[in-house]
Amino acid sequence: MIARRLAADGWPVVVNDLRAEAAQRVAESIGADGSRAIAAVADATDVEGVAAMVTQASSELGPVLVSVANASGPQGEVGVDDLSWDYLVRHLRFFAKSPLALMRAAVPGMRDAGWGRLVHIGSDLFDRGDEGWSAYMAAKGAMLGLTRGWAMELGRDGITVNLVAPGWIPVARHGEIDPAVEEWWLGRQPVKRWGRPEDVAGAVSYLCSDDASFVTGQKLVVNGGYHFG
Repeated sequence: MIARRLAADGWPVVVNDLRAEAAQRVAESIGADGSRAIAAVADATDVEGVAAMVTQASSELGPVLVSVANASGPQGEVGVDDLSWDYLVRHLRFFAKSPLALMRAAVPGMRDAGWGRLVHIGSDLFDRGDEGWSAYMAAKGAMLGLTRGWAMELGRDGITVNLVAPGWIPVARHGEIDPAVEEWWLGRQPVKRWGRPEDVAGAVSYLCSDDASFVTGQKLVVNGGYHFG
């Protein structure tokens, strides 16, 4: 959905997925709407693979001026009694190493252009907390730290760095939501509807626009005002 929104905004987009057919299907559907899109197959945690993807994008679409770090891996509840360093590192690979690889590959071109946008997809779970999710929360916190630190360094180059922190936005993989869970959740949320992928895409679109040129190092929470605690 983020790729579709940015394409609608006029950006040529690279759709990256480890599943070549899935990436190609999305890229073709974006192209069918009259926008420019190509598919790529790169492991977001592989520095050389990400660099090759950015090189491909630059060759086929022009300079990469917007980067959205949205890669994720398997997740689940792991409590402190079963938590291991390897499990924590697995999350850090997606939420810290992946943004680092994208930044290192894309920033030189952004510097040459004097303009760039780095957007990271975090989570409001880092703020509200939940049992069994400490590794995920720690890695998302690391992503926020990178966001704020890089913003301090890259602003002078015309590059902004921000993070979008969605709340729980049910999608197909969540299955049917228990009515009791829905009542409890929405009872704590001022906006009385479930969030949609379009809500996240809209926030990313804003941060990638010229309207956000004076916004950097920020965390934009997209959760309908859900009350933590």
